[in-house]
Amino acid sequence: MERGKPARRPELLNQDDHVILSTYGSEYRGIVHYYLLAGDVFRLARLQWVMETSMLMTLANKHRSSVSKMARKYAATIETPHGLRKCFEARVERTDRKPLVGRFGGIPLRRDKKTVINDRRLAPVNTRRKELVTRLLAGRCESCGRIDEVEVHHVAKLADLGRSGTRPPWADLMAARHRKTLVVCGSCHAVIHGKKPVPALTE
Repeated sequence: MERGKPARRPELLNQDDHVILSTYGSEYRGIVHYYLLAGDVFRLARLQWVMETSMLMTLANKHRSSVSKMARKYAATIETPHGLRKCFEARVERTDRKPLVGRFGGIPLRRDKKTVINDRRLAPVNTRRKELVTRLLAGRCESCGRIDEVEVHHVAKLADLGRSGTRPPWADLMAARHRKTLVVCGSCHAVIHGKKPVPALTE
């Protein structure tokens, strides 16, 4: 929060939407599960609203959109022991594997006398590195969308991309995503560096 109101989190703007929802979701889930023994756990509805609003503001800022549009885009419904609950989800589809799902909310704020508190120290996770590895393993060119062997094009800072209207499409893509890296196929990487594209292999 900032000045008593929900606020965006700038440190998450460079992450994938899936990572942003997962970050908020895991933090909220940890707090709620810890306090499920409390008789007034329903009071955490205020925390849910603050974190949900902050999350949607962060996504809206990243995509230069509105909170309401982000809410509609990622709205979902899941089944719980207490019936259907609304939540927010971002999915990353993967070939021959289950999709990665980042979820926020969908937890009934009802007392659970049988819940078990399991305090454990989590190992630090470098989400930025993990997010880039996930993009590489997907094997999809983020410029043309082709499935192929991919490479990473990177710049030292986003300011090096130039101003909007004068830069090439790949630079616009990096600027829109607030990323200094772009996973591309060999042909697109050659185009970025002003070289002759490598012809695609055909069977």
